[in-house]
Amino acid sequence: MDSLAAAPGTGPATSPLPVLRKPRPAASFKDLPTDRTLVMGILNVTPDSFSDGGRHSTADTAVAAGLRMFYAGADIIDVGGESTRPGAAEVSVEEEQRRVLPVIEALVKAGALVSIDTMHAATAEAALDAGAAIINDVSGLTLEPEMAELVARSKAPYILTHRRGDANTMDSLAEYRNVAQDVAAELAGVREQLYAAGATEEQIILDPGLGFAKNEAQNWELLQNIDVLQALGHKVLVAASRKRFLGSLLTVAGKAAQPLERDAATAAVTAISAYRGAWAVRVHDVGASLDAVKVAARIAPVPCPAASAVPGDS
Repeated sequence: MDSLAAAPGTGPATSPLPVLRKPRPAASFKDLPTDRTLVMGILNVTPDSFSDGGRHSTADTAVAAGLRMFYAGADIIDVGGESTRPGAAEVSVEEEQRRVLPVIEALVKAGALVSIDTMHAATAEAALDAGAAIINDVSGLTLEPEMAELVARSKAPYILTHRRGDANTMDSLAEYRNVAQDVAAELAGVREQLYAAGATEEQIILDPGLGFAKNEAQNWELLQNIDVLQALGHKVLVAASRKRFLGSLLTVAGKAAQPLERDAATAAVTAISAYRGAWAVRVHDVGASLDAVKVAARIAPVPCPAASAVPGDS
């Protein structure tokens, strides 16, 4: 909370002055909690995100939003400068970096652990140079194979997301024999590209890619079978926050719930994912999901696979 201050001899303060916070020590991946599921806050520095497009489209508003999530308890702030919703327009690497780099620098200076949400190796590398600690690549290495080389060279943790096609084609590619097994097999195949480039097992975090080339039923089936992905031996991130399949579930009078009306359902998915041993959840509403993971850990703590493994350790 801001403090009130007044010049000597002038009586009570008439306007609030901001508290000057000293920069915290740089956050470290190895210092993240291991006794509960982590909460990753979503920070979209974009004008066209499906959920909050335009709300954080300037550096100042994005930094303020990121700090609110950080002080609310987010373990990681995931900063992205390009929407990945179905049908989203592509953004140049130059524009993407213009959006995200000042935000990353400010959040890191404040002590936050930051991940960069990007499909581009050049942006990922620039973000790491700016202080980001994690690469979150929703392309699943389908866009830029050189991303694997960066992951190996940087030793940074890398979130490998399952995806087919791109923003314009993914909805037409949701054909699976067994969605959980097929997703696990395809992720395992892409994982070999990372290994071939020199990345280590400890660096890899798996994301089933809810909503990316999956229909509503397939998203639910993936959540029911998250253990199939965990059997690959890596940390697993669940990113369901405010997604379309939650809105469809919450349909009232034929109208699906809008993104901002899906936070309670998101928190429910968080609690179940935490109970099942997910390493982290990626969410818009940090406070509700942080409460949910704490409840899950108190009721039935489930050790998540590879939870104690830290990239770079041996």
